Amino acid sequence: MPDSMMYYEDNYVVLAPGMTEQFANLPELESILANLLAKMQDNLPYDLQNIPTIEEQVQRLVKTACDLDCGDDGVWQWYAVRLEK
Repeated sequence: MPDSMMYYEDNYVVLAPGMTEQFANLPELESILANLLAKMQDNLPYDLQNIPTIEEQVQRLVKTACDLDCGDDGVWQWYAVRLEK
């Protein structure tokens, strides 16, 4: 039976345009996404347009996506990583 830790996602690698990769925990990733989304409220991706708050938009992204096209700010990507064996 697989260990439940295998499915625990609390660490991410974030790939930002023009920057080196950075590791982030879940609260840090949520903060990064919230800052990006705050700048994009007039030009949200279609699947986020009917979600009323930035916090809910962030949760939707974390659960269902691994990238966000920020227009002039490029495409930001994040992937869950396991830091412990």
